[in-house]
Amino acid sequence: MFYEPSNGHGLPHDPFKAIVAPRPIGWISTLSKAGQVNLAPYSFFNAFSSRPYLVWFSSEGNKDSATFAQETGEFVANLVGRDLAEHMNRTSVNAPRGVNEFDYARLKPAPSRLVKPPRVAGAPAALECKVTEVIHPRTLDGVSDVSVVVGQVVGVFIDDAYLTDGMFDTAKAGNVARLGYLDYARVDETFSMRRPKWEEG
Repeated sequence: MFYEPSNGHGLPHDPFKAIVAPRPIGWISTLSKAGQVNLAPYSFFNAFSSRPYLVWFSSEGNKDSATFAQETGEFVANLVGRDLAEHMNRTSVNAPRGVNEFDYARLKPAPSRLVKPPRVAGAPAALECKVTEVIHPRTLDGVSDVSVVVGQVVGVFIDDAYLTDGMFDTAKAGNVARLGYLDYARVDETFSMRRPKWEEG
């Protein structure tokens, strides 16, 4: 089949998020200027630079995470391990502004080192970030209501239990990724391939 998004797909459910998958989940914790804590998962999230470490998450509409990150200039991107998947899902609730999702999902916050928003205690890893810019991407019809929050990673927390021979063990952590519809995936197997070098033929 082929379809133009503007004309609809004719399927029972939109396939777009299932096609662009798996997507890592940025479990974003923020703090408002007034001290309100927010925690929400974003599957439109990724790293896009390693020199320096840069990540971004995309918020469709004026949601707390993007709003609070813009207010204070800080956020934490927590990694969702398999053991925390159900808790992560609870924090996706459409709660009123100001509700503390840590409390709602029965999660413990842990203090960050270099930013004010807490990280999720028990998360295998967390990236402490300072906001560098907020982008409102243009569409063919004009500017969207999407806020892409860019953060430079200033601190990295890793639970030592997930280090194997000095490397972060993705399979042991069971990184959870978002698929389409109601589906998720867990990394439980990895394989290695060395990048080829042109001079080696």
